[in-house]
Amino acid sequence: MPSFPQKGSVTICEINRDLITADNLSDDQAKETYAKILGIVFSPVAFEPDNFLGTAAEQPIASGHGRFGFLSVTLRALLSGSLKPLLRPIDVKLLQDVDLRGVSWHQRKHILAFISGPHHVTIRDYDDSDRKDPCILIHESQKDVKIVEWRPNCGKTLSVACKGGICIWSASYPGNVASVRSGVTSGMLSRGSMTRWTLVDFFQSSDEEQITSLSWSPDGRYPIQLYFTYLASASYESSSFTIWDAAQGLGTPIRRGLGGISLLKWSPSGDYFFAAKFDGTFYLWETNTWTSERWSSKNGFVTGATWDPDGRMILIACSESSTLISIHFTSKPPSLDAHPIAVELPEIQSLTGSQGIEKIAWDASGERLAVSYRNGDELYKGLIAIFDVKRAPLIAPSLIGFIRGPGDNPNPISFSFYDKFKQGPLLSVCWSSGFCCTYPLIFRSHVLP
Repeated sequence: MPSFPQKGSVTICEINRDLITADNLSDDQAKETYAKILGIVFSPVAFEPDNFLGTAAEQPIASGHGRFGFLSVTLRALLSGSLKPLLRPIDVKLLQDVDLRGVSWHQRKHILAFISGPHHVTIRDYDDSDRKDPCILIHESQKDVKIVEWRPNCGKTLSVACKGGICIWSASYPGNVASVRSGVTSGMLSRGSMTRWTLVDFFQSSDEEQITSLSWSPDGRYPIQLYFTYLASASYESSSFTIWDAAQGLGTPIRRGLGGISLLKWSPSGDYFFAAKFDGTFYLWETNTWTSERWSSKNGFVTGATWDPDGRMILIACSESSTLISIHFTSKPPSLDAHPIAVELPEIQSLTGSQGIEKIAWDASGERLAVSYRNGDELYKGLIAIFDVKRAPLIAPSLIGFIRGPGDNPNPISFSFYDKFKQGPLLSVCWSSGFCCTYPLIFRSHVLP
């Protein structure tokens, strides 16, 4: 039977398909459970939920559905015409349905960043044993924060999507001060840590657009590629997305279709790129020649998307369905030949009474899938469902149980996996009750006693 956390309890971790709960949230509970195996405690980080939730933005409206079709152009051809958007959504109420990445783990270190206020980002470094207080990033350029994402393969560098552009923060140390791009109004913070965080760059969006989606290109497959890291950004206000040369701070806009963009996702291999719009269409690009194929959803617009570890398949959630869709590539890159397969999650309806998926996250091993859902009955409301996933070769999810957050009537605001922990993935969740909690999911036999 799936593990179910009773009301009034809080989830601590998973150990071998059993989700462990306790009466209250404390480091002592962690020490008595997963810390005996991992040797580390991931203490919850408190923030002010009223400040954060009070700015839940005004967000986009879907405007119909496209049809299946093919669009093939090179990047050179894309740049030959006007790139001004032909349609700007006026009503932005639907942006709250999109899986905005409000929590992000550093790829190689135990450093967590999450949105903790309308203009604030909190960083908690679990490797810094001398300091337990988090650091809060604030700057006059950092307004209306919507996304945080660490830059891969580049020390400690964090990108923050906000109104008018993207803030780029880097860590500075005694004798090793981060370099600030000329013309950028720098800011430094050192509260809570010996590390000083410096605003080193600001990528300005066109027309002061609110940036609502970010995705870094992954590490290069060849050593020379490590010097060429790109950042993709988009706004619900525009039909184009921008590819930024992170080294130069220069952006190239690319457009397909008319609707505002809901989210972007680079594949783990870097061979493919996914862009979804609020009109129900989405595009799969191959990044060698920047050729794309256009798809259409019959179940609303895409609210969440996550690639499998190999980058040969993407799993997506739509606004009007409790069934996920997996798009499988049938040939090697740069081929765009692919076919969709429905991924049923029957317990979401049968157990919870919910009619739709809200957010999804898939860990890099491909073995754990986290799903939040809309509404649901009183017993299951506000929980996160955890699935064991088999791929042989199709996706076969099996429900393990549910995670309940701390406080009164907690709901998950955002969540994300840390994928490089050897003993299994870590799932971090920002709860509406004002805590960012980390849940170790320990299920590999060689680490269990």
